[in-house]
Amino acid sequence: MNILFLANHLNVGGISSYLFTLASGLKQNGHNVYVASSGGELVERFSAAGIKHIKVPLRTKKEISPKVIFSFFTLRKVIREYDIDLVHSNSRTTQVLGDLLSRYSVKPHIFTCHGFFKPKLSRKVFPCWGKAVIAISEQVKEHLISDFKLDGGKISVINNGIDVQSFGDNSSRQELRNDLGIGSAPLVGIVARLSDVKGHTYLLQAMRVVIKSFPWVKLLVVGEGKMKDALVKEADDLGIKNNVIFLPRVGGTKDVLAAMDVFVMPSLQEGLGLALMEAMAQGLAVVGSAVGGIKTLIKNEHNGLLVEPANPAALAEALMRLLSDERMRNNLGANAREFIAYNFSKEKMVDATEMVYKKCLEEKK
Repeated sequence: MNILFLANHLNVGGISSYLFTLASGLKQNGHNVYVASSGGELVERFSAAGIKHIKVPLRTKKEISPKVIFSFFTLRKVIREYDIDLVHSNSRTTQVLGDLLSRYSVKPHIFTCHGFFKPKLSRKVFPCWGKAVIAISEQVKEHLISDFKLDGGKISVINNGIDVQSFGDNSSRQELRNDLGIGSAPLVGIVARLSDVKGHTYLLQAMRVVIKSFPWVKLLVVGEGKMKDALVKEADDLGIKNNVIFLPRVGGTKDVLAAMDVFVMPSLQEGLGLALMEAMAQGLAVVGSAVGGIKTLIKNEHNGLLVEPANPAALAEALMRLLSDERMRNNLGANAREFIAYNFSKEKMVDATEMVYKKCLEEKK
């Protein structure tokens, strides 16, 4: 198969990680894989894996944008030149572009829904769902059916896969901790875009409580987003700014995860949680809100701890349990890595996605 992926960009983030894992797996299985995006720091990584990048101006959140139209005219030529068999989109703007390309080329369009959409009128009037929809969790599938009345038979639940062998190396741990200036201090971490839905504010409030019992603990906040200034101010207002380190986007999560002792995902809403999966694959003890796909990943008291969302007191209690019990941290982390390896492998995701592709192409015939 000749497969064209559509992405807004290839900067570090959940969708880019998903695309690399899937695209590299498909490439290893003998398919020709192309990715069209506005570019980003991960382009070289894709190219090194034999995945051709096609630059188009897709850095936009607007469904109806001149950038989408320009990209359409560029990519319709690409579809002919590379004899593309199908188009696979991964965001609302690329979903619209994928629908346009599919209508023009009569090639199947597959869309992966990575989370939860607001049921805006435009999504209902111009659905652009394509031939098939991949939902990254059962919770996302239920959302598509209940909020958009999408036919459940059109949706395949395929959980994100993790190349577990890429995680678990702690050789860079002390170097990064030294670079951050934390030495041997306990380190709690979160990797997520700085958005209100990710629950950073509740984590900061929880850390104020934790720091009273563990004054030397540090919180590492990795990510960028519109909430950055507000979160920095909140840390200052809470009197914990000296215990909080804000780190912008990193080239990869493996090294930064190696520096952590506990990983937290306090989201208010989460499709599945790729950063959480990577932390579990790293063998970290994890704490997550009991929402969405996080409940699929964390089995409370077995491979992590679940807490009520938007509850700083419960989050603080879970963190203090882990910080005070190294044996518990190690056991939960080992179970987490084993759980991801068995249930969320890269191979499972790639094989299941291939099945969706083949079904779409057979129906086209």
